[in-house]
Amino acid sequence: MSKPLHGQVVVITGAARGVGALLARKLSARGAQLALVGLEPDELAQVAAELGGRSWEADVTDRDAMARVADEVVAAYGRVDVVVANAGIATGGPFLASEARTFDRVIEVNLLGSVATARAFLPALVASRGYYLQIASLAALTPAPMMAAYCASKAGVEAFAHSLRAEVGYQGVKVGVGYLSWTDTDMVRGADQDDVLRELRARLPWPTNRTYPLDPAVERIADGVARRSAHVYAQWWLRGMQAVRGYLPSLVGTVGQREMRRAEPRLRATADRRRGLVGAGGAADETARKDLSSGNSAP
Repeated sequence: MSKPLHGQVVVITGAARGVGALLARKLSARGAQLALVGLEPDELAQVAAELGGRSWEADVTDRDAMARVADEVVAAYGRVDVVVANAGIATGGPFLASEARTFDRVIEVNLLGSVATARAFLPALVASRGYYLQIASLAALTPAPMMAAYCASKAGVEAFAHSLRAEVGYQGVKVGVGYLSWTDTDMVRGADQDDVLRELRARLPWPTNRTYPLDPAVERIADGVARRSAHVYAQWWLRGMQAVRGYLPSLVGTVGQREMRRAEPRLRATADRRRGLVGAGGAADETARKDLSSGNSAP
């Protein structure tokens, strides 16, 4: 499995931790050269140094910054063979109780950040006849109450990637979509710190109510990158969700109302706990935006 990636230049966004960092390690073990992009320069540099790669600090929603990064990656390596648009953040809770800025930021990073990533790197992928993998989610396959921003953004990136596949396939570029269920990352652990959200998730039907280990999930993604797959499923059962996804909105709409009615008093009493982004990655995004607004951003 290592031969298809030997010597290929792979760009991964959101590579400081979680899925992105572990994917970098797995692809490096298969011979890839790595260009890691994200908001946490120290963590990125540590992963890059460990793997003999390079790192770039950039906000994926900043089109100018991403264009600069793409130019610098091509200048450093001479080409780009694979891009994995992995950067993502999340928030949870009822839509009407959410902060508009936080809700919108999830859409910006997950959807518009992926658009900016593709806009910056697709010319290089056309030149190399490369592969673009868009990381989506179970949230792209089924809606869920209290995840409106995340579901909307992941459904959006799925549709975006499918559209790109039709546009650039004739130029030799393959486009894939990666799907993950609840996986043991900082984002999921951060969401589970909210007692109400954690208990509601535990009431989901099997197998959607489990948290899955990170390593086998990312191993499946690495396999998908090596094969340049159109669809990559980090958990085996997600493939089957494609066949029933048309029925899920009605089912979730019925069952979700019951669960929301039961949880509403506790949600109302604890609303102040779920105003921001979840997990360490969300905290990094909020810190970067505060630094930018106060004029403390790095040159």
